[in-house]
Amino acid sequence: MDFVNFGATGMRVSRLCLGMMSFGNDSDRPWVLDEDAAEPIVRAAVEGGVNFFDTADTYSHGASEVATGRLLGKMLTRDEVVVATKVFMPMTPGENGAGLSRKHILSAIDASLQRLGMDYVDLYQIHRWDDATPIEETLEALHDVVKAGKARYLVAS
Repeated sequence: MDFVNFGATGMRVSRLCLGMMSFGNDSDRPWVLDEDAAEPIVRAAVEGGVNFFDTADTYSHGASEVATGRLLGKMLTRDEVVVATKVFMPMTPGENGAGLSRKHILSAIDASLQRLGMDYVDLYQIHRWDDATPIEETLEALHDVVKAGKARYLVAS
C-alpha cells in the first residue's frame, strides 16, 4: 500500500480510504451490512495496508460509528489507524439537533467519540454548509474541538 501525506499535513494515510457508510445496520437502507458481515471486508482492507477509514454520525443513525470503532479496535491499535467522521445531519430531535451551531458541534463530537469508543478522531468534517449559522461560530466551535483534543484535523466534505 502506498502512503501519502494527508493534504498539507504531516499525517500519513493510505492512498485508499475505506468508506464505512455501508456498515452499521439496515434500519433505513437495506443495502447496509451489519457488523458481522462488514468484518471480513474491513479485515481485508487492513490486511491490504489500509489505515484510513471514513464514517459519519448520520450513517445508520450512529451504528456505522459503533461498527467502525469496534471493528478497528479488533484489528489495529489507535495509533495505527486514521479515523474520520462528520457532523451536520440531524441526530437528535429539536431545533439544535442538526447543523453547524456551536451547540450542535460540541454535543455531536462527544456523541461520536462515545459511539466510536475513542478519545479523539483524526479528522472531523463538516458534512455540508450551514446557511443558518454564521461561519465564525462554526469555525470557533471547531477550533475548540481541536483545542480540547477531541479532533486532530478539521475538514469540509
